[in-house]
Amino acid sequence: MSRSLQNRQDAVNGAGPVDVAPRPSRTPAGDAFSRFAILVFRLSGALGAAGDALARPAGQTSARWQVLAGAESGSMTVADIARMLGLQRQSIQRVADLLEGEGLVRYVENPRHRRAMLLTLTEPGASTLRSIQEAQRVWADGLGGTVGQAKLERATETLEAALRALERPRKGS
Repeated sequence: MSRSLQNRQDAVNGAGPVDVAPRPSRTPAGDAFSRFAILVFRLSGALGAAGDALARPAGQTSARWQVLAGAESGSMTVADIARMLGLQRQSIQRVADLLEGEGLVRYVENPRHRRAMLLTLTEPGASTLRSIQEAQRVWADGLGGTVGQAKLERATETLEAALRALERPRKGS
């Protein structure tokens, strides 16, 4: 048996160390960004769970709430909502179609485009969204007061700067 196959078998069977390449070293700025990114991932998970908890009493999920909120203006297509949320159009389309089937949104003619319909709330959809928004207002006011407006504004500036840097075209890609 070759040595590399033996190493893989040892790793699977728990029989000894496997040669692992050393982790590439980063600059201090790279380390700081990596810690920042991990916290953003954790924050995203926590916000998703909180969003689900806020939307649950209205019979919704955070994903459905986001689409309802996107439809609130009545001037956005499914693709517009997907771009705003940084998600794939197909995933938003599935949620929008489910919400339409439940009578919470409807598709209306788009004067700017023949095929891309606008998504708009129905009265039951508006009522559902208002109940979620009221729960979110109480929740956000409490957390905002705990963390502090100035800290949140500085954090928002940092997140915006990181997002701009990530969205900037990179050389060689």
